[in-house]
Amino acid sequence: METSDKKIAFVAGAAGGIGSALCRRLDLAGWQIALVGRSEEKLESLRADLSHAQTFVADLTHSEQVEAAWALVKEKIGLPSAVAHCIGSILLKPAHLLTDQEWQSTLELNVHSAFYLLRAATKDWSRASYPGSLVFCSSAAAHLGLANHEAIGASKAALEGLIRSAAATYAAKGIRVNGVAPGLIETPLAKKITGSEGALKASLSLHPIRRLGQPAEVASALAWLMDPEQAWVTGQIIGVDGGLGSLKTLVAQ
Repeated sequence: METSDKKIAFVAGAAGGIGSALCRRLDLAGWQIALVGRSEEKLESLRADLSHAQTFVADLTHSEQVEAAWALVKEKIGLPSAVAHCIGSILLKPAHLLTDQEWQSTLELNVHSAFYLLRAATKDWSRASYPGSLVFCSSAAAHLGLANHEAIGASKAALEGLIRSAAATYAAKGIRVNGVAPGLIETPLAKKITGSEGALKASLSLHPIRRLGQPAEVASALAWLMDPEQAWVTGQIIGVDGGLGSLKTLVAQ
């Protein structure tokens, strides 16, 4: 399989808050970008703001759509040299209130889609001996016991296990697999929390840096991991969380 020296990024969840911030950063750096997601309207709106992007509509919770999107990106742009999985959900419910459908859909969104995309990329990269980079969005909830985060915590912890195992499997081939674990980021997805004064105050109190994270701050870490210059970095989960995952501070009186 022929490969290219071009920087080609496959960004899943491109139209989301973090995904779109990442695409704008990559576009400024001259990457060719495959904007992948479920909403053609949102993808086209984003594409209009970029100089080096094409849109590809797919629901990545379905393996056949992942394979089809990957094949089409290769045909239209070329073999991706980096993949970003910027897909997630915010479902805050205790276990006894979670329905079967909510539990299953959270796993499909956060874990299944990540596995399908990793499998598609590594099939090609392994055969081509191509040193690609995969990055995933986890969550601080994957390694903290946060109330009402059973579905998110379990699914993102599974994702982190996938990241580390895959990093070990493919390291000898030069394929890198990493992740970032954000705290609460100010995106449309978080509006149910940020729109409630009480919920927002409680969330801010958990973050030693007393503010919400911004999509561009997570995008910066993702882009750093995607860049070929970070060829020595694999199997890492970088906290971009205002200290939530590693620090405990006293609340000022």
